[in-house]
Amino acid sequence: MGDFQKFIMRGNVVDLAIGIVIGAAFNSVIQSFVKDIVTPLIPVPQGLNGITYKVPYTHAIMNISDLINVIISFLIIALVVYFFVVKPINAMEDGYNRLHPKEKEAPTTRDCPYCLSTIPLGATRCAYCTAQLPPADAPAAQAR
Repeated sequence: MGDFQKFIMRGNVVDLAIGIVIGAAFNSVIQSFVKDIVTPLIPVPQGLNGITYKVPYTHAIMNISDLINVIISFLIIALVVYFFVVKPINAMEDGYNRLHPKEKEAPTTRDCPYCLSTIPLGATRCAYCTAQLPPADAPAAQAR
């Protein structure tokens, strides 16, 4: 039980739960906005309760209006998430990376001077062409 409590109390799990609740509430707001404000602005022929299509030889009816509502809702949510979450986070990361540049890591591989294959830095013989290689700290000999 203690491990589960530690897992739940970790910040990531709580943040995820809050994000899901806020996302569901935001989805409801956008659905209502599209259904009650945007969809009535789309012209529909007089006397119809939306755009529908009856599939021939069946009793199925495709409600195109509902599909349009869902697509518009998705696009609005995607745009809001992009402009209010993704873009600000990318801008913060870019600013942080400009202020705190990463140090270059020491290379762990090198190219064989004979066959140009990538091999581990400490290799003394190429795994591909079996050429004898100089030590990694010495300058590589030219292929003859």
